[in-house]
Amino acid sequence: MGVRLKNIDRDTPMIMPPDMRDWLPDEHMVNFIIEAVETVGLQGFRLNHRGSGSRQYPPSMMLSLLIYCYATGRMSSRQIEEASYYDLAVRYICGGSHHPDHDTICKFRVNNRELFSECFVKVLALAHELGGFKKIGGISVDGTKIQANASKHSAVSYKRAGEMIEQLELEVGELMKKAEDADSKALDDGLSIPEEIRRRTDRKKKLEHARKIIEERFEEKRKEKEEEYKARLKKREEQRKEGRKPRGRPPNPPKSTPADKDQYNFTDPESRIMKAGNGSHVDQAYNAQAAVDIEGSYLILGKDVTTQVNDKQQLPGVVAAVEPEVRKVSEVLVDNGYFSESAVEKVESNGGPVVYAAIGKQSHHKTVKELENREDPPSPPDSAGMKEKMLHRITTKKGKEKYKLRKQTVEPVFGIIKEVMGFRRFHLRGLEKVKLEWDLVTLSYNMKRLYNIVGGRIAVFGKLQNQAKIA
Repeated sequence: MGVRLKNIDRDTPMIMPPDMRDWLPDEHMVNFIIEAVETVGLQGFRLNHRGSGSRQYPPSMMLSLLIYCYATGRMSSRQIEEASYYDLAVRYICGGSHHPDHDTICKFRVNNRELFSECFVKVLALAHELGGFKKIGGISVDGTKIQANASKHSAVSYKRAGEMIEQLELEVGELMKKAEDADSKALDDGLSIPEEIRRRTDRKKKLEHARKIIEERFEEKRKEKEEEYKARLKKREEQRKEGRKPRGRPPNPPKSTPADKDQYNFTDPESRIMKAGNGSHVDQAYNAQAAVDIEGSYLILGKDVTTQVNDKQQLPGVVAAVEPEVRKVSEVLVDNGYFSESAVEKVESNGGPVVYAAIGKQSHHKTVKELENREDPPSPPDSAGMKEKMLHRITTKKGKEKYKLRKQTVEPVFGIIKEVMGFRRFHLRGLEKVKLEWDLVTLSYNMKRLYNIVGGRIAVFGKLQNQAKIA
């Protein structure tokens, strides 16, 4: 008896038009995203209200398109345009026959940061309604370096820029002298002295601009360090007046000139050279921040992007980024890179959340003595500094239990964004646009995560809402 095979007919046209909903299972993530965007009732769309030009794509469709594509690892506007032809779920979002071009997709993305921020908050409110996370609880804060849309080879250091300016000035002088000397040798064919002088002059102006920007950035940091330096001197002086000996070495005053290695990037001037990974290499990057729920949902509750290489002063801003209607924050977990007395005091002031910050590097290995059940160490006196109080706080039984949650929450989130969603590089340039894209990335992550939490129950939720309106 011969083998029986199914008949694959690609030539016979369909008699009735297909219903694309039959091509995707009800529990598919695309249905969840479309339903969620329609359910939350967004207001911040930017449209051409004059009605001029071609018909516009519905904003809810464009937002669903961006969220789904970012959640499934397609961030380039050209990739998204291409997916509208071959990806069934993307075609379903676009209604089957519509294919937004990459320019339209890019413009919508750039012009709708307010919409992404609004949707970010409303999706978290929806998560609360669906039982996705608690209104009161803790957060874990951390940062990750994400590559800028610029090569580190397009950067120039402060020292090198100065050397190049001197070299260009010498070459311009030589070319001008050559132009004045009638007996000098001519340049190679196709090259002219005026053009070569102009090219070097333009390059010199760009390098001078780069050095000026580096100096302005340095001056901003110097002022901050100067204030910290004076505050530390004042604190040491107060300790002496109280009859106490100041601990540690006296602070050094901040430098007065930029470091030779301070850099400026010509492709994306606002990005910075930052240590990445375990610190073994550097990238032209931005420092992306996230505040993640530690109560079990793994949702991102607050976010930010900074050009600062380290996280010392980022804690207050990231905690403040968690909207009150999203979460009343009770405690904040951070690694030692976030600890500074001023930052912790600012977060905890006026009844703010309690901060649990590691002091120094934490070893992954535990000795037998450390594994033994021990009583909490005695509390430090009220006059103790924040560092001493934090060291006690983090070594108590409660502090240890809380701090364990840090690595279990925020680090897996960054792993999913980079490895599963494939977001390792910003596609936009400039800090404001990069913040916009991080808003979209975190929104897409939250939508993907909420879909996994509720198992696609948004469709049922939407139907119940509609029934309630009819009743």
